[in-house]
Amino acid sequence: MPLVFDILATQWFCVMTSIAVQKKAFHQMLQHWGWFNVGLFVLSKFLGMISRGKIRLYRYYLIAQPVAKTALLPPGRGRKIEIRLIQEQDEIIREFPRPATAIRARFKQGAKCLVALKEGRFIGFLWLLLGSYQEDEVRARYIPLPAERAAWDFDVYVAPDLRLGLTFPRLWEQANRILTENNILWSCSRISAFNSGSLDAHAHFGTLPLGSALFFCAGRWQITFSSISPYFHLSSRPDSFPEFRLDTEGLEASSCSKR
Repeated sequence: MPLVFDILATQWFCVMTSIAVQKKAFHQMLQHWGWFNVGLFVLSKFLGMISRGKIRLYRYYLIAQPVAKTALLPPGRGRKIEIRLIQEQDEIIREFPRPATAIRARFKQGAKCLVALKEGRFIGFLWLLLGSYQEDEVRARYIPLPAERAAWDFDVYVAPDLRLGLTFPRLWEQANRILTENNILWSCSRISAFNSGSLDAHAHFGTLPLGSALFFCAGRWQITFSSISPYFHLSSRPDSFPEFRLDTEGLEASSCSKR
């Protein structure tokens, strides 16, 4: 009997510990996301589960960050991380944690891909587009404006074991060089409202909010609600999608004052 009580006590302790951990994680989500985003996240998981992935829910923040003119890291820091611009034929693409069809579509749009390597190991990438971007997660097009002064960045990936290191700023140092060479002042992007890590990382670069968009996808149907034009969009065809014109012209004054 004592052995049975010991087993029951251990199981009870494990259950209570698990509940405490989950409760702490929930409170952290509330702090970072707020009730609205937490509710959307839970709803997204529930709908995805009962529909076997046929129903999806996304919420994006649309942001702009000024292109830095100075180095993000002190001299010598992070130099073991090699950053290079690759072409579509580069074999390193086979190591990308993204579908091959999505990668081909990005290059077809004219996107540039910066890859991070450490001792020959692939550890991350960052994509840039000097023009409008056709989203590959939902049906949408983002148009940074003015065209000669604004660009688009997307899908910044860093290997999980190195996300607290220098890979992210090293990628952005090279990205800023490319953008500066093209006279770009602002880089626009969209970040998932459920990705607090990415939101926090970008916030260090002085990002400014441009709006937000909510996408509800069910089979071939997509409903979009956004805080900026077009505000609402309904589509059922691949060639029907909302276009978001992200104007950075009004941000020029605040940009200059911060430099």
